[in-house]
Amino acid sequence: MNAELEAAVLTSLASVIDPEIRRPVTELDMISGVTVDDAGAASVGLTLTIVGCPAATSIERDVREATERVAGITAVTVDVSVMTRAQREALTEKLRKGKPKTMQFGPDSLTQIVAVTSGKGGVGKSTLTANLAVSLAQSGLRVGVIDADVFGFSIPGLLGLHGAKPTQVGEMILPPVAYDVKVISIGMFVEDNTAVSWRGPMLHRTIQQFLTDVFFGDLDVLLLDLPPGTGDVAISLGQLLPHSDVVVVTTPQSAAADVAERSGLVARQTGQRVIGVIENMAGLPQPDGSVLELFGSGGGADAAAKLSTPDEPVSVLASIPLSIALREGGDAGVPVVIAAPADPAAQAITALAATLRSHKRSVAGRKLGLSPR
Repeated sequence: MNAELEAAVLTSLASVIDPEIRRPVTELDMISGVTVDDAGAASVGLTLTIVGCPAATSIERDVREATERVAGITAVTVDVSVMTRAQREALTEKLRKGKPKTMQFGPDSLTQIVAVTSGKGGVGKSTLTANLAVSLAQSGLRVGVIDADVFGFSIPGLLGLHGAKPTQVGEMILPPVAYDVKVISIGMFVEDNTAVSWRGPMLHRTIQQFLTDVFFGDLDVLLLDLPPGTGDVAISLGQLLPHSDVVVVTTPQSAAADVAERSGLVARQTGQRVIGVIENMAGLPQPDGSVLELFGSGGGADAAAKLSTPDEPVSVLASIPLSIALREGGDAGVPVVIAAPADPAAQAITALAATLRSHKRSVAGRKLGLSPR
């Protein structure tokens, strides 16, 4: 056996990242062994989390390629097996860092939590959430999205995750990933386009399970796409995450400001902080440089003014123009910030992502969850 080459192979395998957990396979104990004979033939034991692991093909390919890259390796055999129950329990224990299963993103969390809400449907809230998440991820941040719009879930389609299913490892749920964004939605648990007809308690348990059982890891930003209006989900999220921030999406119509105001007021009643208004469909740029205001103007400013208080002023964070590319990207599952970054709507969303980060709460005076050894 060639101990030097075996060590080199292990070093190379550390570059293989599990696409769901986003950690090196060596760190996740997915490499059960490496042997290299005197002729340079390598044998690598790869242990997958579950039978039928959706990422099995890509992980096996990456393990093979990482091994072949090592100078002196003449042949590669990858022996694939599946973790035992005990191994899966050990993995989930490692991912939770030894902590008991509990709701993530509590008051001491350093993750910036932003709930995106609206007074009514059809204002482009989900499209903006999906594009904002991808834009934040493009800037190098670790981003997650919870599609809390249980009755009108659309985030999976907007991010090209049609038919994607989470992977369950023991009691832990690994969310699908699109454009470097971890995503969970009730749409991933129902067949085809099945309608969800649940009452309040069931909705509350679903959101609570998303926050408890889904493994997001250490996120910089968590976005929540709320259903429109002031119903059960908005109240539940206010109870579960009272320290989250809220942005209100509205259209430029002045009549829309009253409706948008209500969703912001409910958030404030549950202790959340309203940090701003996003005005969507703000106008369609014309070839001659003029702007066609199909939905009027001023709605965003009106909503911000009505939500402002002396202690908590609210401003218009962004004005997103009407965009054919934005609509086409949503239909195709390719966000406009990826498909057409020069589009005016994409540029406005990119600027919004930077603005949003500037509203991150200070960590001064907060517990950081650290303790001396």
